[in-house]
Amino acid sequence: MRSFHGQMSDNQPIRRNTAEKEKQLRDLKETLATMKSHTSPALKESIQRRIRELESELRAAARDKATRAANKGTEAQRPRRPRRETIRSM
Repeated sequence: MRSFHGQMSDNQPIRRNTAEKEKQLRDLKETLATMKSHTSPALKESIQRRIRELESELRAAARDKATRAANKGTEAQRPRRPRRETIRSM
C-alpha cells in the first residue's frame, strides 16, 4: 500500500510545540537522574545529547520570540502594499 502525504509513516520528524518540548526535556532529565550506575554509556550519552538539543532549540525559540516582539513595533509603521487585483477567467 502506498502512503499519502503527511502520513506518520513518511519518516518525517514529529513537530512539537514549546510546551511539549519543555515536558520532554523534564522527562529526559528525570530519566537521566534515575538511571542506575550500570546503565550503558551509549544510552546515557544519547539522552544527554537529546537534552542538549532540546535546550538549544528552546533557547533559539525564546530568542526568536524576543526578536519578533522587538520588531513588532517597527512592522506596524511600515505601509502595506496594496493587493493586486486578480484576473478572473471566464
